This record gives sequence, C-alpha cells and structure tokens, in this order.
Amino acid sequence: MSFLDLAHARYSCRAFTDEPVTDEEFAKLMEAVRFAPTAKNAYPVKVWVFKSDEALAKIRQCTRCHFGAPLLVLFGADSADKNAFVRPSDGQNAALGDANIVACHYMLEAKDLGLDTTWVGFFDTPAINEAFPETCGYDLVGLFPTGHADPEKGGPSPRHTERKELSEFVTEL
Repeated sequence: MSFLDLAHARYSCRAFTDEPVTDEEFAKLMEAVRFAPTAKNAYPVKVWVFKSDEALAKIRQCTRCHFGAPLLVLFGADSADKNAFVRPSDGQNAALGDANIVACHYMLEAKDLGLDTTWVGFFDTPAINEAFPETCGYDLVGLFPTGHADPEKGGPSPRHTERKELSEFVTEL
C-alpha cells in the first residue's frame, strides 16, 4: 500500500472487537515508535502501554473514549528532558512535537498492520496522573485505543472525508 493509500484508509475507529492485538503486531507497533524521527534523535517522549485487565480498567476510568479497545497506548512529552532539542533563536522545546511524531508513526503502523485506532485527546489528565503516578510531569499528547475494528458497530464518521481546501491553510511564498 502506498503512503497516500494508507493515509486515506486510516480513520478514527470508535468500535472494536474483543480480538487481541498479537505479540507480533505489538512488536511491530513498538518498532515504528522506536524508529520515529525526533529532534537530535533525543526521544524526550514516554509511551505507556495498557494491556493488562487491571491497567485497562484503570485507564478506562479516565476517559469515555476508550471504545472497548483491547489495547490502549498513551504518549507523553518530557519537556524537562535535558536532551530535548531547544531551538536557540526562540527557546522552543521540540519535545511536544517529537511526541506527536512518535504517536503518528504508531497510528500509521497500526493501520498498515490491519489494526485500527483513533487519536484521543479527551481524557482526564489529573485522573490519569492519580491512577498512574509515573505519568506525572509529562505533557500527555494522545491516547490510542487500538485493535480490530468492529464493522457491525461502526466505521468512519461522516466527517472522515471532509477536508479543507489547500488554499485555506497552505501559503506558497
């Protein structure tokens, strides 16, 4: 599948079957995470994986947008990481962008493997920090319910194909 085919095929999945993500699929997802580019290859990023029944029950209490997925993965940025690239001209820290890049690679690899996911930003950060203290101090950028789409319960939303015209957000100089 070409990259554009992959980009077109990916959608925000909000209905999953109980079928688990295999160990092989999970390993490939983590390899995509590991090979995502970050500024200076510093990886000021943290990834938390919720697979056990106990962890899933706790994280599901922190968002209604888990959609019953058998795997949830949370991405965070560590702006305090001393290795994070900071642009000298204006002090912008690259950690947040890096975490988003890593999360995008995860999302696209999931689709390439025949899995589905959605980027969830609607979660209760203080509740996550309380349930999982190891997340404290990170900027949580996205939670990804991951698994096999349930075609009987959903598919792409009607908004999936809505796009702005390039002229609305691209300026050629």
